[in-house]
Amino acid sequence: MIRNPISEQEVAMLLNDVLERYGYDFTEYAPASINRRVNHLFRIDRFPSFAEYRCRIISDEEYVLRFVEEITVNVTEMFRDPDFYSALRTEVLPVLATYPFIRVWHAGCSTGEEVYSFAILLKEANLLHKSVIYATDINTHVLEKGRKGMFRLSQMQQYSRNYMEAGGQEDFSSYYTANYDYAKFREYLGEKIIFSPHNLVTDGSFNEFQLIICRNVLIYFNKNLQDKVLTLFSESMEQLGFLALGSKETLNFTSVIKKFRQLGNREKIWRKMHL
Repeated sequence: MIRNPISEQEVAMLLNDVLERYGYDFTEYAPASINRRVNHLFRIDRFPSFAEYRCRIISDEEYVLRFVEEITVNVTEMFRDPDFYSALRTEVLPVLATYPFIRVWHAGCSTGEEVYSFAILLKEANLLHKSVIYATDINTHVLEKGRKGMFRLSQMQQYSRNYMEAGGQEDFSSYYTANYDYAKFREYLGEKIIFSPHNLVTDGSFNEFQLIICRNVLIYFNKNLQDKVLTLFSESMEQLGFLALGSKETLNFTSVIKKFRQLGNREKIWRKMHL
């Protein structure tokens, strides 16, 4: 049976239900993306009607976790965009090395592949011992995967290529042990990562960081929400701290642009300036 797609008004109704009942605020996500994902879940879970879909979301807390997982985008890989990691290695880490203690916030971290990638960079710069990475996401299910530090062994060949292109200094396989179908990353990397739930839409700042990484999250927010989140990042950052975004994201035309200047390369890394 072919189901009619849910209308924009019905999607808005669902998002309002989720906000009022569970506190997850998706109301300012980019409409095209959110409508597509809400409809995708409606189809694959074979609801006969919008009314039954809505009833399930209102009445079933466990199902809402599935809804959140479907709505939030979890596409990631280790050393994704190797040039970005190369820029972190050469332009950001030498500055971080001057601090007695390094605090990094990786917001919207998904299942943690990129968090472990940065932990490896810190290790190779001999900075991991004096660092802590706060890895946060709205989705508690993906955080649990990140905590385990286990990723599919079938991905390691691609991840190793990314690592080498990013200027890797070791044999990539030295950072994990093979465990059946999974690669288990070394304990000393995970010990420096704190995985914790955080909702960029509703939660506030919880520390002062020298580096905030938030890649490929803002593209799913509308302009107002982007400004709100970027203001949160600015307020959570030390003077002269760094902000790193995804390849399709920018601070241009945002409310915080006057507080930052972009580094002199093609990567999306900005530095917070003294005003």
